[in-house]
Amino acid sequence: MTLTSGAVADRPAEPGLFAGLVDDAAVFPPGNAPLADAVRLHRLHRTSAYAACVGPLLVPAASADDLVALLAAATEPDPLRVAVIGRPGTPVEEVVSAVQTLRRAPRAVVVGAEIGWSPDWREAALDVPLSLEVPRGATQSGALADIAADASDSDLLQAKFRTGATPTWAWPDEAELAAFIRGAVDHDLGFKLTGGLHHAVRGNHAGEEQHGLLNVLTAVRWALNGEEADELTPLLAERDPAELVSHVTRMSAADAAIVRAFFTTYGCCAVTDPITELTSLGLIEGP
Repeated sequence: MTLTSGAVADRPAEPGLFAGLVDDAAVFPPGNAPLADAVRLHRLHRTSAYAACVGPLLVPAASADDLVALLAAATEPDPLRVAVIGRPGTPVEEVVSAVQTLRRAPRAVVVGAEIGWSPDWREAALDVPLSLEVPRGATQSGALADIAADASDSDLLQAKFRTGATPTWAWPDEAELAAFIRGAVDHDLGFKLTGGLHHAVRGNHAGEEQHGLLNVLTAVRWALNGEEADELTPLLAERDPAELVSHVTRMSAADAAIVRAFFTTYGCCAVTDPITELTSLGLIEGP
């Protein structure tokens, strides 16, 4: 990222805006880290100067047994906070089995699970905080309404939307992401994002368009102010770091709290990428 004149903040943003925001998706594409390396590096993240920004380690359901073996052989006494991931199409039974397996492991703490949304998602009967990855297109609104019907403060349930491209998922542009954010807020529904949010500011990175973390935070704040999707779209398209830094540093502690009540977290395969850029912009304090 190239910082423009005036981009560096004159004060850090509210710490709550970034607290626990970046889930560690090191083992997922495009990072594809071996599980043992991901566990080792995650423990370093959790003891670093930026530890407050880092969420749990995301683990594919298929890797649950491997993680149990790694933890059994580990010398570190601290438990590992993990969330079990089943991409859309992964059998729900596989995710349920992985959660049960890790719950029996003495050094693992399961803090959530993620599965693809389907009309029969309730049959999963998972009693951990659950993120449901919603489809795109005409069925998305119905999926959000369906999730919202069961969501409450005591039963942690949220939507999930993919912001990065995969071989089977074309990159959603700013208008599509704006529509998702508007839809989630309209349903009073928290959400997480996944894929593609490696950078603080929207731009073309390594030949690919990618959304920016500050763009999303700003768009969510405006959505909570009542702005419609077509008014959120330019915010998600904004490429000037100075403009976005200004928006973010104007958020109060109360603003940050309500933004994060909706945009709860996102998965990133290299958690230091966005954190390094946020530090360079002066939005979080460096070591």
